[in-house]
Amino acid sequence: MGIRILGIGSYVPEKVLTNFDLEKMVDTSDEWIKTRTGIEQRRIAAAEQATSDLACGAAAKALEAAGIKAEELDAIIVASITVDQIFPSTACILQKKLGAKNAFCFDLEAACSGLLYALEVANSLLTANKKYKKILVIGAEKLSSIVDWEDRSTCVLFGDGAGALVLGKCRNTEENCIVASNLGSDGHYTDILQIPAGGSRLPASAETIANRQHYLAMAGSEVFKCAVTAMVHSCKKVLKEAGIAAEEVRWLVPHQANYRILRAVAGRLGIPETGVYMNVSRYGNTSAASIGLCLDEIARGGLAKPGDYLLLTAFGGGLTWASILLKW
Repeated sequence: MGIRILGIGSYVPEKVLTNFDLEKMVDTSDEWIKTRTGIEQRRIAAAEQATSDLACGAAAKALEAAGIKAEELDAIIVASITVDQIFPSTACILQKKLGAKNAFCFDLEAACSGLLYALEVANSLLTANKKYKKILVIGAEKLSSIVDWEDRSTCVLFGDGAGALVLGKCRNTEENCIVASNLGSDGHYTDILQIPAGGSRLPASAETIANRQHYLAMAGSEVFKCAVTAMVHSCKKVLKEAGIAAEEVRWLVPHQANYRILRAVAGRLGIPETGVYMNVSRYGNTSAASIGLCLDEIARGGLAKPGDYLLLTAFGGGLTWASILLKW
């Protein structure tokens, strides 16, 4: 039996926050944001919505697309940096909402690379253990809850959303959808993209709150250089492992960080811009959710046909990076 994607789903909140809205909040402009990031708007979750609520919306659509019930799931993996609470896991909270009573559940944290890390883990579980048949993998983020809305360099970048995939064993094929993969990390760069406080090193206190240390902090230019280098190197490793040339890739599906990063990665790989799937203008950077959002749009729009190669790649805080070559 081959391991295939059985269903894909996504969810974004109703509220749209445009660049013109941000002009009224911080010292920025629509032109400045679009020129540097390609972002025109992003979705913002309601105050009462948690990450598990976004994940639930995406998961329900993925299960429907797969034609299976939640009780059939063997595992649920949620990739997120904006979990509902420190514990229990957001995956367990989601399990209750879905009624997936037979699944074991856990969260995975690899920042923007989280969904690809989770796909690799799910694929490995399905490959290694014959008793596992179907695993739900979700990238979900409520980044609006960790963005400093007074910091114009970061608040313009991020949005909320969730993307979900059901990965499972398929009796009518021996072919696996994941052709090749590469995961990596480098802890020497932990300080260029982080939330400084809120963990065991700097627990919440009046001082950490006053110093605004519970918000996302980023050294933008350093992240840009590391991101492009790491994703290009990772993609080349995957293509070499699979014996596939870049021109054979139907879609490069990168983490939607910003337009300039996506163009730089595609250029160094020799993939034309017409072969790069982008929705960053509509959703901004949704971290672990972004590739799932793209894949759902590709699936529902009929933008890939069976046998097409999709090259997924991501980069996030940690630093982490990952690339997966999918056969549609």
